[in-house]
Amino acid sequence: MTTVPPTIPFLDVRAGYVELRTEIDLAIARVLESGVYILGDEVRAFEHEFASYCGAAHCVGLGNGLEALRFALMALNVGPGDEVIVPSNTYIATWLAVAQVGATPVPVEPDATHNLDPTLVERAITQRTRVVLPVHLYGQPADLDPILSIARRHGLRVLEDAAQAHGARYHGRRVGAHGDVVAWSFYPGKNLGALGDAGAITTNDRDIANHIRLLGNYGSPQKYVHEIAGANSRIDPIQAAVLRVKLTHLDDWNTRRSAIAAHYLEALRDTPLILPTVAAGVNPAWHLFVVRSGRRDALQHALTEGGIGTLVHYPKPPHLQGAFASLGLRSGTFPIAECLANEVLSLPIGPHLQPDHVSAIIEACHP
Repeated sequence: MTTVPPTIPFLDVRAGYVELRTEIDLAIARVLESGVYILGDEVRAFEHEFASYCGAAHCVGLGNGLEALRFALMALNVGPGDEVIVPSNTYIATWLAVAQVGATPVPVEPDATHNLDPTLVERAITQRTRVVLPVHLYGQPADLDPILSIARRHGLRVLEDAAQAHGARYHGRRVGAHGDVVAWSFYPGKNLGALGDAGAITTNDRDIANHIRLLGNYGSPQKYVHEIAGANSRIDPIQAAVLRVKLTHLDDWNTRRSAIAAHYLEALRDTPLILPTVAAGVNPAWHLFVVRSGRRDALQHALTEGGIGTLVHYPKPPHLQGAFASLGLRSGTFPIAECLANEVLSLPIGPHLQPDHVSAIIEACHP
C-alpha cells in the first residue's frame, strides 16, 4: 500500500538546502578540492565557530549525538556501579549513553516544561550518583541554576543534553557552557542539522575536551601514538563545512520558529489543547512545538486525514522500553512521563513552514 505524503509535511529538511544551495555547494566543493577528508582545517574552523557561538572555550566534533553523550560520561569518569540522574521523559539516547558506559540511569519526573524537575533531583541522589544529566527537551532549556546548585552541593558533575536546543538561551546566555560539558546532535532534522549524522561536545574544561578528543580519535594525540583505548568518532569535514554555513543562518531560522510558536500560542489558546509552558527567563529554540490532548490519537488522525504531518515525541518512555526491562521499572512507576507519552503531539514548526500552512494547521486544531 502506497503512503501519500502529507500536503503539509512535519518538517521539510530539504528546504534548508534549497535556501542555501549556493553556499552549501561551494562549501562542499571546498572540502572536495582540499583533498582533506578526515579532520583538518574545516573541522577545526567549525569547532572554533560553534564554541564561540555557544560561549564555550572548547568544542570537539564527533560522529553523532549519542557518542557525544557517551564520551562525555567517560570523560567524567562514569562507569559500572555509578548512577546518573536522567529525565523520565526524554528520547532514549539519553539513557542509552548511561547504560553504554555501564552505569545506571536514575529517572526523575518532569515539571510543567516537560523537562527534568529540579525540585525532585535531590531526593534521587545516592552515594552512587556521579552526574546529573538534564535534557533541554523540545529546545526548551531545563532550569539549570537550581540543578547546578544541587550538583555542586553534592559534588556531582552536570552533563547537558542539548541535542534539541541549538541557539536556546537561559537567562540571556546561550546554552552550551553552563554545566561541566554539553552534548550536541546535528542530526538532519535538528535546528542546526548536518546532511547526515554528526555531533559534538562543548565545554569550558580543557581536560574534558582533550579527553573526549582522544576518545573519538582512537585514543591518539598523534599518528600511531595511542594514550587510551579510544574509538573512531570524528565529525566529517563535509558535514563540518555544511554546518559552518548553516550556523550563520541559525539565529534567523530560530527567529522564524519563534514567530510560528508565538502564532500558535495566541491562536490555539481558546482550544482544549494544553499548550507549551515557557519558563520565565528562557528563550526556547523551538525545535518542537508540543501540545497535549486527552484525545491525542483522534487529533493526530484528523490532522493526518487533512494532509498535515505530525509526530509523537515520544510514544513510549524509556523505562517501558525493552532496552531497559532489566531495571524492573513497571508501568505506573513514572506516571507523569507515561501520561505525556499518551497525550503529546508535535505540530509542524520548521523554519520553512509557510504562513498559509500555519493558518491551516491552526484551523485544523480547532474543534
